[in-house]
Amino acid sequence: MSTGVRPGELSIGEVARRSGIATTALRYYESAGLIPTVPRCAGRRVYDASIVERLALIDLCRRAGLGIAELRRFLAGFGRATPPAERWRALGERKLAELDERIAEAERMKQVLREVMRCECPTLTDCSRAIARSRSARATRAGP
Repeated sequence: MSTGVRPGELSIGEVARRSGIATTALRYYESAGLIPTVPRCAGRRVYDASIVERLALIDLCRRAGLGIAELRRFLAGFGRATPPAERWRALGERKLAELDERIAEAERMKQVLREVMRCECPTLTDCSRAIARSRSARATRAGP
């Protein structure tokens, strides 16, 4: 049985198999504007084989923590004359600053967890009171 896909073209299932990306994600990427809308053959999406390379780039960006809006800006937010290296630098600088803040927040969270793990309060009420006293003392030390 023929799928109607010509040589050099891939069905959505074949794209998913080659890229390791679920068909649902491919449809989502299309609706989000990350990959081009593709023609249909007998009602099915038909991709050019180059889509696999684009998906590899998208996957790398996703692993670097980029969200859909950031991906959209990265893939289409620059003029065609802007070399990839300039795109990576611009994006990387913003993302690294964001990651530094997230790392700092994670360190603060670790410190809080270390502190509460030393808790020896007999009840949750006692623990709540101790936390309230601690906050009050910190606020007093911080002053106006």
